[in-house]
Amino acid sequence: MFPFLAHLNATRSRWVLLAWFALSLGSLPLAALAPGRLGANTSAVRGSESQQVVRILNQAFGLESVDRIVVVSESALPPTDPRFLHAYSTLAERLKKLDGVRTLTRFDAESPLKLWGKVNGQYVTATILETRLTRAEEVVGAIRREVRSVRLPQSQFYVTGSTAVTQDFLHRLEADATRSEVTALPLTGLVLVLAFGALVAAGIPLVVGVLSITLTLALVWGLTHLFPVASLARSVVTLLCLGAGIDYALLMVNRFREELAQGLSARDAAAITTRTAGRSVAFSGLTVGIAMGALLVPDLAFARSMGLGGVLAVAVTVLSSITLVPSLLALLGERVNSPKRLQFRLTASGRASAFWGRWGERVMERPWTFTALGGVFLLGLAWPAMSMRLGYTGAFGLSPEVESRKGLELVRPLELGGSLDAFEIILDLGQGGFDAEARNNWRKLDRALSHWPEVRLVVSPFLTVRRDQSGGGLGDLVSLTQRSISQDRRYLRLTVIPQEHVRPEAIRSWETRLREAAHQAGFQKVLLGGAPIGSQEFTDALVGAMPRAIGLVYVATFVLLGVMFRSLVIPLKSIVMNSLTVGAAYGVITLIFQKGFLASFLGVPQDVGVIDSSLPLILFAVIFGLSMDYEIFLLSRVQEGHLKGLDTRPAVKAALERTASVITSAALIMVIVFLAFVQGDVVANKTIGLGLAVAVILDASLVRLVLVPAVLVLAGQWNWWLPGWLKNWMPRVSLER
Repeated sequence: MFPFLAHLNATRSRWVLLAWFALSLGSLPLAALAPGRLGANTSAVRGSESQQVVRILNQAFGLESVDRIVVVSESALPPTDPRFLHAYSTLAERLKKLDGVRTLTRFDAESPLKLWGKVNGQYVTATILETRLTRAEEVVGAIRREVRSVRLPQSQFYVTGSTAVTQDFLHRLEADATRSEVTALPLTGLVLVLAFGALVAAGIPLVVGVLSITLTLALVWGLTHLFPVASLARSVVTLLCLGAGIDYALLMVNRFREELAQGLSARDAAAITTRTAGRSVAFSGLTVGIAMGALLVPDLAFARSMGLGGVLAVAVTVLSSITLVPSLLALLGERVNSPKRLQFRLTASGRASAFWGRWGERVMERPWTFTALGGVFLLGLAWPAMSMRLGYTGAFGLSPEVESRKGLELVRPLELGGSLDAFEIILDLGQGGFDAEARNNWRKLDRALSHWPEVRLVVSPFLTVRRDQSGGGLGDLVSLTQRSISQDRRYLRLTVIPQEHVRPEAIRSWETRLREAAHQAGFQKVLLGGAPIGSQEFTDALVGAMPRAIGLVYVATFVLLGVMFRSLVIPLKSIVMNSLTVGAAYGVITLIFQKGFLASFLGVPQDVGVIDSSLPLILFAVIFGLSMDYEIFLLSRVQEGHLKGLDTRPAVKAALERTASVITSAALIMVIVFLAFVQGDVVANKTIGLGLAVAVILDASLVRLVLVPAVLVLAGQWNWWLPGWLKNWMPRVSLER
């Protein structure tokens, strides 16, 4: 395939460029539509217990799924102030009339329900709305428009709830991605100019990065018509296309200039670049694609949509790098070095770097020392990850100034408590149905749960007995009997409302105790649902799939690298080194985002307390894949020297002289791209950006330029060990000439 591509790029370069131009123009409108079709509600686990609860409530109880929205006011005016009461009453009446709003429980200063209080010197009130879940986003939009129309001095109104959080998450995620692109591209351009010493050469990687994002988003738009695609897919696409795309183009342009420096014509240099660096890029992309395949393992639309987005991003990036770039280079020829070379260059154009050669010699003189010190340092960074806690962060995955999070923080001190984190208990009576014994057991369970100090309210038909405590506000929302006994009298329902927001680390304890209480009351078949249970199921699905996902990536990567380098030692070494990089990144994000180390300096909220459950697998896939890029860049040149008959030391030295500058420049560009995400409002983006930046810094410096040369020298000729029976069976692949 590569000889054909080399011939095509060298002799039909104008046609290749024309095809890419047409493809780019056609992709632009679709790429612009893609962000609007991404969604955050793709985390439900198919066939899970919480989904069974939803199905039973819909079918057996005949209840439409509802969404609970809370309108929160923060005012210097007391709730009895006539100005506040007039504005509030007018807003409440307008909200009740909105299409899709089913019920509204309004603030009442005299109600014992206590939907008001004083927080940080301000008066806070809360209004609870139940809306149709099928129209949740539309209704929340209408609620927000009404709320923003209120004009009241010294007062602010906020809308919060699951759908409001989702809307804010999507909006901020898109804004983060756009801001990151705008921030990263100029800085990346500056680094490329310094790296190449030529404006034209510096512009090519930027073109590849932007074009790859555009085309990949157009393909993602197509995916959204087949199944839900998670909003974080946009971030993954941006990270991979900018990071890997610029890296690959950098490698291609550098190899082309190297061939030009040896006196070859532009066409011949482009052809050789395609056959050599292009082949390395293709195999690098394949390793990244394998790593992104880890996200396809969990049976979750959330993870799989990001996995497919990542695979598409890598495929488009590789395709543009091995066709568009060499075709463009074939036409440019020596003009790639225009307008003139700068005197200061991070990358020597077409020349070996004596500095990196001397560096390699120093490392290889003391391989045991560098291996031991480097390994201990990485293990030390990884150690905090042993205490990593995972969970669904919800509104606390947003910056504190975001509306839905601000509203949630304000209502937390109120007696409204954890109404947004209610647990649904479904008691299955089987074929026997509802009888006196079931009623007595039901009442016993209700009483037991009501006495828990961490429970604010248990909603059931027995709630009417305690109207003096509840104020009847929630009891009047719907008919308690209809909502509590199924139409076929097989299922009973209890809704447990906690006193306060349920932290992710506490969900498991709640689940265990609720089941035990139901069993002690005489019920054998118990189903639990509600937002906390759903988030725990999502976490369990991801964490449970990680060993299988990581194992499959290890096996596939081992096989691929074994074929590429005809060795069993090099694949094993590569997997171990990349795993150390991943572990170190895990440890750093645990220190910062969970334990709060340097959190205020980096603008990270310090009240989250957990790492979002989706991030470890995402980080593993991206870090492991991108780390393999640098591994292949270096090892392909080592293999080239080995095939020419060089011993390990001179082969490693020659490889460092040719690739270390490229790796350093590429890493600096990646760090710029990744750190651009840290300035966003979505904590998941901050975590991904910082985790990847740390991983790339460690990988491109300590791992690739210290540990790998040291370990290669220690292994010596064992680097290329392959059993005799396997040599004849394994196909031959050459990455370089």
